[in-house]
Amino acid sequence: MKPNKPISPLHVLPSSPVIAAVRKPEELAAACSSEAAILFILHAELTTLAETVAAAKEAGKIVFVHFDLIEGLSQDPAAVRFVRRFTAADGIISTRNSVIRSAKEEGFYTVQRFFVVDSQAENNVRRTVPVTQPDLIELMPGLIIPVIGRLSTDLSVPVIAGGLVESKACILELLGAGASGVSTGHPELWNV
Repeated sequence: MKPNKPISPLHVLPSSPVIAAVRKPEELAAACSSEAAILFILHAELTTLAETVAAAKEAGKIVFVHFDLIEGLSQDPAAVRFVRRFTAADGIISTRNSVIRSAKEEGFYTVQRFFVVDSQAENNVRRTVPVTQPDLIELMPGLIIPVIGRLSTDLSVPVIAGGLVESKACILELLGAGASGVSTGHPELWNV
């Protein structure tokens, strides 16, 4: 018998849109005491996963585990069943279609993560989501402008920004952030 799902993250996001993404064990306490209703565990070892999830659940959080980043787990359906049986996680995050499908079968909420770096990756999202039907998708990077600014300042080589550059305004924003150049596959922008 599959456990009942907690309150849907879709119902919680409008009132609590910031998600605490925990990358290190020492960040867990701050995430648990934060106002964020949803917590993403982005790294864990199999040996500590259950207690990490339990601590977040005790704090009243909706907890998603980034399945691809759990040390000690394979990427097969048995591993998904293991997480369902031995943790109180509410959901699974993964880039892998097979993991998303297995997680849905086990009654988890699912977040499928996509790295959208160019128009081909964007088209892949359009093709994949109707097939895997995740509850939510996470598109990354969320914001590249500050990274361009930091790297163009910190490094001694010119930074060229590329991928998903679709307007003159975007080109100007990237150049203003510190990029030395901008590559685009849109011919109408080649004369900007």
